[in-house]
Amino acid sequence: MQDGQNDVSGFKQNIDGCLDAVIGEHGLSRETLQSWLKRMGPHVEALKNDYREERLGLLRIAEETADIDAAEAALARLSVGAQTIVFFGTGGSSLGGQTLAQLAGWKIPGVATEGQKSRPRTRFYDNLDGRTLEGVLNTLDLRTTRFIVTSKSGGTAETLAQAIAALSAVKAAGLEAEIPKLFLGITEPDKPGKANGLRALFSRFNIPMLEHHTGIGGRFSCLTNVGLMPAIARGLDVRAIRAGAKSVIDALLAAKSAEDFQPAVGAATAVALSKEKGIKTLVLMPYTDRLGRLSAWFVQLWAESLGKGGEGTTPVGALGPLDQHSQLQLFMDGPREHYITILRVPSAGVGPKIDKELAQLAGADMLGGHAIGDIVEAQAHAVPDALAQAQRPVRTIDVAKLDEKTLGALLMHFMIETILAGRLLGLDPFDQPAVELAKVLTRERLASGA
Repeated sequence: MQDGQNDVSGFKQNIDGCLDAVIGEHGLSRETLQSWLKRMGPHVEALKNDYREERLGLLRIAEETADIDAAEAALARLSVGAQTIVFFGTGGSSLGGQTLAQLAGWKIPGVATEGQKSRPRTRFYDNLDGRTLEGVLNTLDLRTTRFIVTSKSGGTAETLAQAIAALSAVKAAGLEAEIPKLFLGITEPDKPGKANGLRALFSRFNIPMLEHHTGIGGRFSCLTNVGLMPAIARGLDVRAIRAGAKSVIDALLAAKSAEDFQPAVGAATAVALSKEKGIKTLVLMPYTDRLGRLSAWFVQLWAESLGKGGEGTTPVGALGPLDQHSQLQLFMDGPREHYITILRVPSAGVGPKIDKELAQLAGADMLGGHAIGDIVEAQAHAVPDALAQAQRPVRTIDVAKLDEKTLGALLMHFMIETILAGRLLGLDPFDQPAVELAKVLTRERLASGA
């Protein structure tokens, strides 16, 4: 680890702002961080063995291609005559896809390319709300709408409810014969003795199905067909996404120690700050609209993987420059329990240029002659400097160029960072026992008619 920096896959991580040499007594000493990295070492080696012995599907997914071919073919068939593609799924079955789709401009008005405009519109409905769903099904042209429904287990109540409501609406519109052309499901393969409601439902209507990877679930599924299907729908190069992810795996296999591997350094820093400095909240704050949903995806990843057994820290999603005006006050001057990651993308010279005369008239001379991107660039560097001066731990991740390969690498980085943090804490980062209890109680309440 040299000056807290590592460089791989088109981005550079710097954790100097978490060290006492920069932020004083509220930062980690290098000796303390080194001790945590030493504890991390066996977990990095174990992760290498997981790869070599093919025990963890996530570490091998970047090498697969057959599922991409199948997804592309299925989407091509589904898209014939389509004007809108609706994605039903909740949590990890949606957030990864949203993150990738946003790279291509989804949910950012005015930035779609001509190629994207010629494609069907993309909509995600990941939160179950009766009024919203009723409005959607009443206003969509169901003849030109296609539905992609994702549930790994096939038993997610929210997703089944959405699917059944959509099927009923299509039937009521006199389109029952067209159902196999209007729907596509993604769920696990049929297993003897294991119920799969989505597969049973869609089989009844002869709806095509893609197989959900059995070894990669929910919040870790963004690089499977679950996350890649929306990326394909938006015209992204999904093979480049996987190539970026593979570059992180390659770095793992080449690492001679934990400090040589970016995700291990990130994980050790987060855990050390929690245990040594009382950090309770992790903030991810990208400075570009195209990574806005990355923060939401990260919140689920970190919270659901590490919040168990009394362990874990609270993840918070933010967006710069917006949240400089809504959350930064707390981060800089509230309780000393926040650790902030600033994710920066080059923006100098990007966007409209500010007229000098009008800027002077507005009393903002310093803006005159600058592009909008110049302002964002200045803020993205000033905020971590200000946090450091306030003695608040801050990590920066600088992206050289935001594209499919880099985003694939970022996704893999954060997933492995989370896995390693979990293992360092003695947790299983892949289960979610508390969530299962809520599901059981929901079913019981519905069954009782309450």
